[in-house]
Amino acid sequence: MKISCTQENLNQGLFVVSHLASKNSALPILNNILIKAQENSIKLSATNLEIGVTCEIRGKVEMEGDFTVQSKLLADYVNLLPKERIDLLVTDQDGQNPLLNIECKNYSTKINGQGATEFPLIPQISRVHSYSVDSQALRQAISQVIFAVSISETRPEINGVMFSLSPSELILAATDGYRLAEKTIKLDGKSKGGDQQVIVPTRTLQELQRILGSFKDPAAISDLKNIDIYLAENQVLFSFGGIELISRLVEGQYPDYRQIIPQQSTTKIVLSTADLISAAKTASLFARSGIYDINLSFSSTKKEATVGAINNQLGENESTLSADISGSDNDIVVNYRYLLDALQNINSDQVEIKLIDSGSPCALRPAGASSDYIYIIMPIRR
Repeated sequence: MKISCTQENLNQGLFVVSHLASKNSALPILNNILIKAQENSIKLSATNLEIGVTCEIRGKVEMEGDFTVQSKLLADYVNLLPKERIDLLVTDQDGQNPLLNIECKNYSTKINGQGATEFPLIPQISRVHSYSVDSQALRQAISQVIFAVSISETRPEINGVMFSLSPSELILAATDGYRLAEKTIKLDGKSKGGDQQVIVPTRTLQELQRILGSFKDPAAISDLKNIDIYLAENQVLFSFGGIELISRLVEGQYPDYRQIIPQQSTTKIVLSTADLISAAKTASLFARSGIYDINLSFSSTKKEATVGAINNQLGENESTLSADISGSDNDIVVNYRYLLDALQNINSDQVEIKLIDSGSPCALRPAGASSDYIYIIMPIRR
C-alpha cells in the first residue's frame, strides 16, 4: 500500500475514527485503525464491535492495499506533523514485521502494524428505509434529550434515546423514570422510510455528537448539511460527508411515555430562563444532600415566583422573581439538577412552566415557541 494526502485531511479522518478504538486485551486488533486504499479512495475505519465508523478522505492512491496500525499512536503523531503532504508506505506487508513508513517534509517515522485479515468486518446494511435530517438540527436535538437517558442497567430499554421516525418528522425522547425530554424535528423531503421506532444507544449518539462537533471549517459544515439515517434489523446507520457511523440498536420496547405528559394545567408561568437558572443555582447550595430538593412557589396575584430551599444544618435561602402567572397559586418541590438540565437546554430567553398540583409532573417548554420541545419533571413528594 502506498498513498499520499494532506496532513489536514488525514488528521481530520483520524480524529473521526480513532476515538472509537480502545484498549482491548482480549482482541488487540480493536486497538487499531484500518487504512484501506483502493480505486483512488482512502478509507479509515475503527470498531468496538458495538459501533463501527468509517471515514473517507481525499488523497492519492499509488498502490492499493490495506493495513492496520495502533490508533492512538498514529493519531497523536499525525496531529503533531506540519500541514504538508504526507506519504504513507507499507513495507514487508506479507512478512513478520510489517511497517507503516510515514514521510512528511523533514519528519520520518516507522510504526509497527498488523495485516488487515484479522480486523473485524464492519457490517453493511441495506439502504431502503432512509430518512434525511439537517445535521445541526439533529445535533441540537440530541443535546436536548441525551442527558435524561437512564444510566441504570435494570431497565435496558431506557438506556438509549428513542427515535420515532416518519416520512415528515423525527421525535427523540429520553427518560430515566424521574424526568423526560422530548424533541421533534422536521425531516427533509427526500426521506423514503415509513413509520418506525427504534432505541439508539447513548454511546452511539455521543460519538455522533463528537464527530459533528469536530468540523469547525464553514466549508466542511456546509458539506455536512444533511445526515441520512438508514434502519435495518437491529442496526442504525448515520451517513454524512464521507463518514458512516453504524451501531447496534437497544433491544426491547420503549415505554409509552406520553401517558405521563400532562394534557391540562391549573397554573401557567412564564419567566426569564436566566433568572430562574440563577435562582435555582443559589437555592441548590441549601438543598439536602442526596435529595437535591428545591421548592418552587407561584403567586398569580403577586405575579411572583419564589425559589428556595431549607436545610436544617446549613440554613435557608429564598429568591423572588417577577413572572407572568395565570391560573391558581401553586407550588412544587423538584430535584434542582433535573430543573437546571432542562433550563440549560431550553434555548429560549423565557421558559413556560405548567403545573397541575404539587403531586403531579410539571412541564417546561420554550415560551412562545412551537411545542417542538417539552421537558417533564416528576415532583419530590413531601
